[in-house]
Amino acid sequence: MAGGKEIRTKIKSVQNTKKITKAMEMVAASKMRKAQERMRAARPYSEKIRRLAANLAAANSTEFHHPFLAKNGTSAAGGQKRIGLIVVTTDKGLCGGLNTNVLRQAMNNMRQWEKDGAGDVRVTCIGNKGLGFMQRLGAKVVSHVGHLGDTPHLEKLIGPIKVMIDAFEKGEIDAVYLAYTRFINTMKQEPQVEQLLPL
Repeated sequence: MAGGKEIRTKIKSVQNTKKITKAMEMVAASKMRKAQERMRAARPYSEKIRRLAANLAAANSTEFHHPFLAKNGTSAAGGQKRIGLIVVTTDKGLCGGLNTNVLRQAMNNMRQWEKDGAGDVRVTCIGNKGLGFMQRLGAKVVSHVGHLGDTPHLEKLIGPIKVMIDAFEKGEIDAVYLAYTRFINTMKQEPQVEQLLPL
């Protein structure tokens, strides 16, 4: 049986762990609030850009032609034959089902595209979790960026994304899709796959 001194030492150790855990919780809550504020500030801008792109695509005429507005090719089923997919995940785990859900959605879309006649699906991974999953799946990963941290810089993203844009402009792929997790609130995030190109 443990003596009084050992019990007091154990109690002190548990109390110290409690203090450290509380401090970590406060830091995490502060980071979460800041991230939510940045996301809320950017959402109206991204929605406006999306509407502007949709208006441009609708106004595409014979006088104005841009490669991002044109369809490159279609299969017999009417879908795209060659598809680029940009998958956004985290670099690490411990984020609940965030990575699992977006990767499952991306995989389901890839399978559906294959059924619809897509013979070539190229993948760009943003985040190490997506890269590992896609490699195990045997997907054709053409570019990747990881270790972006809490405040990713645009310069790190340009290279991998440009691989997809260049492939679309050259007619090597017919469409580019983005698989990501849409933040609703801290308890709910929805996996999304949206077409980026053609607009």
